[in-house]
Amino acid sequence: MPNLVPCCTVIGGSILFAAMAAGAGQGSGSTESLFAFKDAQGKTQSVPIISKYYPRLIVHPFAKTDQRLDPKLLHAATLAEERAHAHSRERCWHYVKEALLASGVIKSYPKSAYARQAGDELVRDYGFTKLSVRDPYAAPTGSVLVYADSGAAGHVEIRTESGFASDYFSKTACHYQLIAVYGKFSS
Repeated sequence: MPNLVPCCTVIGGSILFAAMAAGAGQGSGSTESLFAFKDAQGKTQSVPIISKYYPRLIVHPFAKTDQRLDPKLLHAATLAEERAHAHSRERCWHYVKEALLASGVIKSYPKSAYARQAGDELVRDYGFTKLSVRDPYAAPTGSVLVYADSGAAGHVEIRTESGFASDYFSKTACHYQLIAVYGKFSS
């Protein structure tokens, strides 16, 4: 009998502690776990622990194909995407020129040095047309997008089905100001 009293005390105390903890959780309206830490001033702070994270994915639409554009532009987009690197080499206009030349869209290598000059040269010497598109994500596959930046060179890229390619591939458009979108119509 003397061994039974301490055992009942331990069990009763455990039940009482569990009931108090459950009541405290219900009183605050939350059963979240808290992480306690000391801030820069030495005060103890606590924040809820996030057990599940559901990221809001930014989904950009796939590019549409404009049937009026030269089919060789689709090939140029594929070539540019295949040759693109993971990170910029700061040679965007060089890579776009190579893709346009290799696909047969243009017959000779463009002379302009800066990416921001690409659109003028493509229109003047290679039969491209400025398209009435102001959103890079609405540009048709194979179109050439020309951007201006605060520096002198600018940026140029080709719209692919799932993103943008120049010397590197990205699923998001360049953050520079879009000058214009250019395409070459079938003849």
